[in-house]
Amino acid sequence: MLSRLSLLAATLIASTTLAGGAQAASSHAAADAQALDLAKKAIAIRSVEGPDNKTIDADNLFRDALIAGGWAASDIEVVPVDDTAYMIATWKGSDPSLKPLVISGHLDVVAANPKDWERDPFTPVVENGYLFGRGASDMKTSAAVTAAALIDLRKSGYKPRRTIILEFSGDEETSMKTSAIIAKKLSNANLVINIDGGGGMLDEKTGKPLFWNWDGAEKTYNDYTLTVTNPGGHSSMPRPVNAIVEMAQALERIGAYRFAPEQNAITKAYFENAAKFEPDAKTAAAMKAIAANPNDEAALAVLRAEPENVGKVSTTCVATMVNGGHALNALPQSVTANINCRIFPGHTREEIMAELQKVVADPAIKVTDATGDFSVASPASPMRKDFTAAVDKAMAKAWPNVAIFPVQASGASDSMWFRALGVDSYGASPFFIKASDDFSHGLNERLPLVDITPGVTYFLTLIPELSK
Repeated sequence: MLSRLSLLAATLIASTTLAGGAQAASSHAAADAQALDLAKKAIAIRSVEGPDNKTIDADNLFRDALIAGGWAASDIEVVPVDDTAYMIATWKGSDPSLKPLVISGHLDVVAANPKDWERDPFTPVVENGYLFGRGASDMKTSAAVTAAALIDLRKSGYKPRRTIILEFSGDEETSMKTSAIIAKKLSNANLVINIDGGGGMLDEKTGKPLFWNWDGAEKTYNDYTLTVTNPGGHSSMPRPVNAIVEMAQALERIGAYRFAPEQNAITKAYFENAAKFEPDAKTAAAMKAIAANPNDEAALAVLRAEPENVGKVSTTCVATMVNGGHALNALPQSVTANINCRIFPGHTREEIMAELQKVVADPAIKVTDATGDFSVASPASPMRKDFTAAVDKAMAKAWPNVAIFPVQASGASDSMWFRALGVDSYGASPFFIKASDDFSHGLNERLPLVDITPGVTYFLTLIPELSK
């Protein structure tokens, strides 16, 4: 009779064989099985901000697995912060003069209402070649695969020259307070591998891998509040100036405004390579044109009309909330609106706020920063040869013959806290998924089981390459 771990390993190997491009068999079946087991246990922990937040339990799950795998208890910190917690586990290298390699992730997840899901979000389910549950793709399975690979390396006798640090923040999906704390504690890192960024695309029809991206930059998240006030009065006696109308006109101007197009080495490389895989000929041509000239008006018009590409060519700001008025029969005394911006690297939050004030073109409307300490501007990480060589080698073993090129993320991640402190950080998750299966933050979140075996293979190569 097969043991439970052997059954898990058999499931993974069978799933991997069915998908094109991945290894047909695994030389690390125990690590593969442990990865799936850890992922399922982590998904079952409700690590959500607010009452009954169990993020610290998820930290302890990984802490216990690492101790069983050879870590000393004294080398692992689990630190409570407000209603959450973070974990830092250290594997000391033989050369203390070398700056450490940091592997970064998070164990908190977005809230999920069981009534809306087909399956309970906090009950892991393996079905039809997928692992279902909140955190399956974002990003408890990534954490599990990384931990299992590190444990396998340690058990195999690998001895890193450079210290390896595995850290999980506890509020990446919300305030990022622990993210900022960790970055400051580890600001002496050589580089950071963020396993919550990057990734590959599977073909919708064949399931075979198309290309893989590593994330070398991200736009700055920021919210701004627009406020206009008015003495108001009785609605039967309208005034020439109405606060709601003033705000509507300002929002219309912001909605029509286009920030100047921009390009860096990462976005240029992205468009040059993504054009080769773009099925729409018009979009592909626009990608090639914008890579050659970021000010190409015709190409900009095409890419700005596409939600998946508009954020890659410039800063974007969009109205997301409006609140105004106090009675059905009264003139509004106050109206506020929220403008959510994703700022291209190289600009400060203050700079964009000043630009928005000019766009509003109404001195009665005040623009203020509403984000505070929850976000920070960060530069793009350089295209380091040690990093690119390591991921090329690791990906060649995990998913052979897959095209590799960088991307700039439009969303925020823990990488920004490191980059803001001058530490190079790269989103480099080995997971591949179909666009139609990407339900991160949404209902019925899932991840293909085919990702686990090559994911372990990837880390078994990448980690030694960057720590030897």
